[in-house]
Amino acid sequence: MKKIILVLITLVSVSSFSQNVRFEGIIQDTNKQPLEMANIMALNQATKAMDAYAITNDKGKFVLNLKANSTYTVKLSYLGMQNKEITVNTLSENISQNITMESGGIDLEGVEIVREMPVSIKGDTIVYNADSFKNGTERKLEDVLKKLPGVEVNADGEVEVEGKKVSKLMVEGKDFFDGDTKLGVKNIPADAIDKVQVLRNYNENSILKGVENNQDNLAMNIKLKDGKKNFWFGDVTAGGGMDDENKFDRFIINPKLFYYNPKYSINLITNFNNIGELPLTIQDYFKFTGGFRSMMSKGGSSFNVLSNDLGLAVLRNNRAKEIDTKFGATNFSYNPSKKWTLSGFGILSSSITDVETVTNTNYLKPNSTEVASTENRNQIAHQDSNLGLVKLSSLYKPNANFQMDYDILSKFSKQDENNSLLREVIDEDNNTSTENILSNKKQNPFTINQNLSFYYTPSSKHVFAFESQHLYQEEDPFYNANLQSLPFNLSGYISGQNRNNINQDRFVKTNKLDTKLDYYYMITPKSNINVTLGNTYSYQSFNSRIFQILDNEDVNNLDDAENTNDVNYKFDDAFLGLHYKILTGKFTLTPGFSIHNYSLNNTQLGSSYKQNFGRILPDFLAIYQIKKAESLTYNFSYNNNFTDINRLAEGFVLNNYNSLTKGNRTIENSIQQSHSLRYFKYNMFNFENISAFINYNKTVDAVKNRALFNNVNQISSPINSAFADESISGNLRYGRSFFKYYKASISATLNWSKFNNIQVDRVTFQDVLVTNESFTQNYNVSASTNFKNFPNLELGYGYSVNQYPNDTFYTDRPNAKLEYFFLKSFSFVSEYEYYHYYNKDKTVENEYDFLSASLIFQKTKDSHFEYKVSVTNLLNTKALKDNSFSQFSTSDSQYTIQPRYLIFTLKYNL
Repeated sequence: MKKIILVLITLVSVSSFSQNVRFEGIIQDTNKQPLEMANIMALNQATKAMDAYAITNDKGKFVLNLKANSTYTVKLSYLGMQNKEITVNTLSENISQNITMESGGIDLEGVEIVREMPVSIKGDTIVYNADSFKNGTERKLEDVLKKLPGVEVNADGEVEVEGKKVSKLMVEGKDFFDGDTKLGVKNIPADAIDKVQVLRNYNENSILKGVENNQDNLAMNIKLKDGKKNFWFGDVTAGGGMDDENKFDRFIINPKLFYYNPKYSINLITNFNNIGELPLTIQDYFKFTGGFRSMMSKGGSSFNVLSNDLGLAVLRNNRAKEIDTKFGATNFSYNPSKKWTLSGFGILSSSITDVETVTNTNYLKPNSTEVASTENRNQIAHQDSNLGLVKLSSLYKPNANFQMDYDILSKFSKQDENNSLLREVIDEDNNTSTENILSNKKQNPFTINQNLSFYYTPSSKHVFAFESQHLYQEEDPFYNANLQSLPFNLSGYISGQNRNNINQDRFVKTNKLDTKLDYYYMITPKSNINVTLGNTYSYQSFNSRIFQILDNEDVNNLDDAENTNDVNYKFDDAFLGLHYKILTGKFTLTPGFSIHNYSLNNTQLGSSYKQNFGRILPDFLAIYQIKKAESLTYNFSYNNNFTDINRLAEGFVLNNYNSLTKGNRTIENSIQQSHSLRYFKYNMFNFENISAFINYNKTVDAVKNRALFNNVNQISSPINSAFADESISGNLRYGRSFFKYYKASISATLNWSKFNNIQVDRVTFQDVLVTNESFTQNYNVSASTNFKNFPNLELGYGYSVNQYPNDTFYTDRPNAKLEYFFLKSFSFVSEYEYYHYYNKDKTVENEYDFLSASLIFQKTKDSHFEYKVSVTNLLNTKALKDNSFSQFSTSDSQYTIQPRYLIFTLKYNL
């Protein structure tokens, strides 16, 4: 069937091009100056259809492919010029004609000069007319975005335009869940979308727009169809089905409701299912910032608050053995007046998950590819996760010169994981031992993040910006392991029990306050001086205890100092920054530096350890604007990176049944030198998109691990490495849309890294420097069609190479997607992925694939009811494989995934 479809597409394409006539020329003004990014489109007078459109390049050139022996109305528009129409009669020969436009066009915010134009340019805004790219199979915003030239959407719901990540998503100018793109692209209905606006050089604060570098900031705004404004819209989906054992116990209930008017908006999204749909994963929850900015990024220092999340098992591509999800989210925006905006959101998610994995981990001899010991694990984990986020925001802007923002975000969760694990250990003498291990992990972290900002510009010469951000965080992870044999010698431990039941409580509290005052002085309209006064203050406490439960249920507290922690840690960084920004010709240069005074003090074991010192940290940014949509950017910086209290606490911390760590109160900060070079080109003339970057990082005094291994069991502590870590990463991507129907891209990503650690020799107990290098390569190519009346096919191929010290792993990933809208009522969509996973000598090799299909019936475009039958994992694949690399080991893992589901759903469209 796939061959037939490919032949059909080829025949249609050849037939179409064989009858085409090329109409080209230059659009210019009355002074014969070429007009870059002018819009031009051709309307067939006989069929009333738009047969071609184009946007001129930097020389004003356009090319339209028209049908022979036809009459066209050609419409032109350009900001600041009068709209123009001409008539073009095609025969069988190509046509060349220059067109002159006259000044006098209307320049009003929000006016769309040519409504039917599929893609148009207005200043820094690209406007896509969504209907021009729909083929009838789209159901969500994600489906529409994937068809737009220059736009990419990955599996995590992240959107890229022109090779840059979209950092904020809005609907009708209002933040959608504070700009989180995943919830938007997975839930906003495709039939509600009128226009997709891409806002380049975006800064949500107009006061700072002219003084900061915003070249990498992208936002996306969704304009709704007129019938969706001032009315509730959305859909309600309900369905059921059966699994591979013919049990009719699968269900999904998914209401989504939206309301927008100029004064307020409300979004409601819920999802209850046991078919593996996860609107928000645990990983999404922990990385969800709620729109909070990294306000100290220019300061040159980084104080990272580490997470105590216990390493709960995470899902692989949302494919666990079993997932039962309950999800609810609401987002609102309200304008009490033109000067004041209130907004916020709330998200609650509950999931019960079963994860089943088989893992082979090889621990390496120091500086060798030889295996010292091996651990094979068969693990079954049962997770119960309850996650919540609540945010309230206020923006007050009485005039163009003053703005005040306040935000408060709260994150809370309750997580419980029970593990049953059978492990086999093979030591270097080839002796084998097995045992069963039971473990339990619990945590209820709680975070409140607040932001208060003021922005004021008394005149065009002066800009003031005050920003403050406070973080309050409580973490209380609990870990329990029940083993046959205890791998560690802990003082006060009572041996001779039938089972070794060992537990640890931890409680970590963090108070962190960042404050910053920026002053910008505009020397000229193209240059300014920025003076920054800033401070980061953090106070943390860390308490932990280890205790043993005996066979008779008595509790044996291991109260020795090495098994307990009672630590307080204060960190203070006061700094002065100075930056100079100048635009000269095609260059934007921003040299600068910051002067820091650091004060650190940790108190534990009845004493204090203090550090006080200063640093000067330079940075430099250069932008070469080759053309309007072509640039080269170089960024250089020195950064002081500081660890938090987790690596300073010198009492033992039980990370896992085979991993014990202790901190080092004397470790110092690392210094990272970073260089990045980025090239970007986007040609609206032929929708060519080229992006490339290369990054180099060198870290001196890096905080690394000093590890002692007893077979597969590890005791480690942090140290400052005397040897620098280095990494180089690079990416090249080329994408292009061809005519109206084709889109293709190719990309390559390379990462090389070298890390240094210390491993203690088990015989001599001497420190051995361990240097490990890894080199990973990922290559991807894809091509797709977008016909209105024919089947559409998307083909892709991915190839990855992961080169580790003792082995190299390869993965081939061809994939295909078929979409077909037919008989004006039916939509068929099928996706196929194939994986071939193997190592260098083929001692590890696995092949698996995934196939899904769905058929949708909607009588007419405006029908309220929609019927769907779908099959997931049609080939009933049982498991997938993956590999990973750490500083001392390599792992190969297999994950059991969900079986085949047959689901029938009914959707009601409001």
